[in-house]
Amino acid sequence: MDWVKIIHILCVMGWMTSVFAVPRAIIYWKKEYDRIGEFGPTGDLTIRLYRFSAMLAVIGVLTGLWLAWSVWGFATWTHVKIAVVTVLAIHYIWTGKIVMRAKRGEFRESEVFLRIFNEVSVFITIAILWVVVVKPF
Repeated sequence: MDWVKIIHILCVMGWMTSVFAVPRAIIYWKKEYDRIGEFGPTGDLTIRLYRFSAMLAVIGVLTGLWLAWSVWGFATWTHVKIAVVTVLAIHYIWTGKIVMRAKRGEFRESEVFLRIFNEVSVFITIAILWVVVVKPF
C-alpha cells in the first residue's frame, strides 16, 4: 500500500499547486487582458494548469478513497477528511467556472475577491491536514 500512498501524496501535491495558483493567476490574467485586450499567454497557462491538475485531483481522490477503505477501514476521521476534501473540490470547481468565464473575456470577480477566495483554500487545506495528522475521531 505504500505505493498507493506515494501516488496519493504526489497527485494531491500537484492538485494543490493549482488550487493555490489558479485564483492568483486569474488576477494576472485579468491585468493582461485589460492591457492587450485579448486572450494572451497568461490565460493559456492558467487554463493548462487548471486542466492538468484536474486529472491529478481525480487520481488523488481515487487513491485517497482506496486508502480510506483498504488501510484505515473508513475510520471516522476518514469520513471527516472526505467531507472537507469535498468542500475543497467544490472550491476547485468554482475556480474552474471562473476560468471558463475568463476564457470568454468575462472577469466578474474583483482582485480583492480573488485574493480572499485564494486564502479560503489555505484554510480548507489546513483543516484537511489537521484531520489527517491528529486523527481526532
